[in-house]
Amino acid sequence: MRVVAGVDSSTQSTTVLLRDADTGAVLSVGRAAHAPTFPPVSEQLPSQWWDALAESFRLARRAASVDPLDIVGISVAAQCHGLVALDHSGEVVRPAKLWNDTTSSPQADALVEHFGAAELVTRLGSLPTAAFTISKIAWLAEHEPDNFARTASILLPHDWLTFRLTGRRVTDRSEASGTGYYDARGGRYDTALLGSVDPSRDWLPMLPTVLEPGEAAGTILASAAAELGVSPGAIIGAGAGDQHASAIGLGARPGDLIWVLGTSGVVYGISATPVVDVTGTIDCVADAAGGYQPLMSTLNSTKVTDAVGRLLGVDHDELERLALAAERPATRPVFVPYLDGERTPNLPHARGVISGLDSELSREQFALAAYEGVVLGLLRGQQALTDLGVAASGRLVVIGGGSKSAAYLQVIADFTGRDVYTTDSDEAVAAGAAVQAAAVLDGVAIQTVRDAWAPRFALAASPRAGGYGEEVAARYLAAAAFAAKGRGV
Repeated sequence: MRVVAGVDSSTQSTTVLLRDADTGAVLSVGRAAHAPTFPPVSEQLPSQWWDALAESFRLARRAASVDPLDIVGISVAAQCHGLVALDHSGEVVRPAKLWNDTTSSPQADALVEHFGAAELVTRLGSLPTAAFTISKIAWLAEHEPDNFARTASILLPHDWLTFRLTGRRVTDRSEASGTGYYDARGGRYDTALLGSVDPSRDWLPMLPTVLEPGEAAGTILASAAAELGVSPGAIIGAGAGDQHASAIGLGARPGDLIWVLGTSGVVYGISATPVVDVTGTIDCVADAAGGYQPLMSTLNSTKVTDAVGRLLGVDHDELERLALAAERPATRPVFVPYLDGERTPNLPHARGVISGLDSELSREQFALAAYEGVVLGLLRGQQALTDLGVAASGRLVVIGGGSKSAAYLQVIADFTGRDVYTTDSDEAVAAGAAVQAAAVLDGVAIQTVRDAWAPRFALAASPRAGGYGEEVAARYLAAAAFAAKGRGV
């Protein structure tokens, strides 16, 4: 049997999903945790990702009794944006700054001030924030000049894992789109933007080669094959960003809206052509199948309900029960959960705001406000997508850890007024990476394998009557404006 491995290296853990390369059947899953991070400083040692990858392969092989020689294809999807700086020998210069490290917000602001927001969106398709790699490079130059001087190559987390697998410094369109120096529509690096960080550098040789979706990164190094326990002839795919791989794993098509509830919150659509949002709310990035994946990402998602559950002294099940039992008058409290600042809107220094408290506040309403705060933040992204003309008549699908929560699903249905679906695939990111690995292994189009291996979907929630959604959403926006004015600068 031929086996392919899809890798999801997220902020919290590494997951390896093994699939039959011919049928797509899921054979097993292995997972190993990463060291936790605590924004605004969010950093990890890349070596820990590699250790977690090796452990995840070991666990996945053991769970399915897979012969290492059968694992003949691998693709890596990972958290986007993070900065992995390498020296001339290929060694890591310092811990990687991750997407949710907001210490580079002054550098992001300076970039926007220097070039202008409209100019950056026109050139890149997105407005760089502290999440984007370019701001982290500027931070490194300003705060650690010795490490900046040592830096000879710049990779993202997925790029570095592929580098460890193949010895090649490569990336793909989807990952390059989130750097802040790649034009997704033109398919080229915009090194003049990096020149604003240091005009004396020859930047292009420092950047990884951008591969096409179906292009192989190479064959695995013998040393890497031995460490991971896979075939020494395994083919390595180009890989992708995590959200972009999830779209492949879900079989997402134009018209579908995908909500991701995890460490971050994301809402995205699929488009054959690029869109441009001059407000910077929507990032127009390349997808991992040759098209585009306009998306909006927030910094505060399921950790918000984790925090509120901790404050109320209840577990997830009880928090859900409280929220679903809450009365829903239009005057109920609203919660703007900018617990760690926010990415969209770009408010790295903002903090949360609760509005509408009175002496009759119940635990149920406080719980409901937490779920609604997360959902209303992402609802702005969905509205922005549709305002830009992104097709949205297909399924509304929720994935990520929050998709297991009946409260999240119900609140999304209530505020969107749409049926909400979930999938039988618990690992959409790793599943999508495995699709890419199979396509590259056999030299076929990713879309062919994507469609053949698409998961099943199930109706999970439908809108309830009443609820005063529009009034509550308006009050949320007013509270969000207050949060932006009070702590957003």
